[in-house]
Amino acid sequence: MELSNVFWSASLEELKNGYIEESESFTCLLCGEKVEKGIIYPYENRLYEAERYIRIHIENTHHSVFEYLLSMDKKLTGLTDHQKKLLSLFYQGKSDKEIQKELGIGSTSTIRHHRFALKEKERQAKLFLAMMELLKEKDQHAPAFVPVHKTATMVDERYNITQEEQEQIVNKYFSDGVLTKFPNKEKQRLIILREISKQLKLDYHYDEKELNQTLKDIYEDYVLIRRYLVDYGFLNRKPDGSSYWRNK
Repeated sequence: MELSNVFWSASLEELKNGYIEESESFTCLLCGEKVEKGIIYPYENRLYEAERYIRIHIENTHHSVFEYLLSMDKKLTGLTDHQKKLLSLFYQGKSDKEIQKELGIGSTSTIRHHRFALKEKERQAKLFLAMMELLKEKDQHAPAFVPVHKTATMVDERYNITQEEQEQIVNKYFSDGVLTKFPNKEKQRLIILREISKQLKLDYHYDEKELNQTLKDIYEDYVLIRRYLVDYGFLNRKPDGSSYWRNK
């Protein structure tokens, strides 16, 4: 299962932890790193069991689950840039007076108002989550939507894609793993790019020549595909273009 699927299907507790427990391993929800059970892992002259080590991995690689979630696209978190900044300062343990001084806005009562508004948002989120969970038990006609990938750069109606739609578009535009035509419609392009990204190796860095050849085997205009993969957040790269890798 793709990491995005695992991420979005994780429970609240699993999201807070930043990892899920499987039968034989622990998997980081933020990057897909797996830590096998039954193995002792060394770190800074100490030995750790698997679950403690996956926590160390999250601290070292992602700093904190909170910071990682806060950095996600605003369309995914539902937070404005101003709300993100406030949450970051609250998380750092700063007082209302310190935050008011740092942001240079209003007074401490203004900061308290923001705290109240965020708590109200939390209450609303809890109720909405409860309603959606109850709805799952009754709604027999809800389509299976394709999860939005965590590194999406622009989340909008194009991501309103069902599993059935995805299969239809893939079958229409691909033949034996080769793309016959790059569609004009944005929604169809998203599906095609998602499918192409699956053909790239995970945890592997391509140089530009190797990536070009890999994409050329899929579609003749590999430069176009490479650009769109980056634009849509399926592919990441170094600023100088010397290295490319698939986002999880």
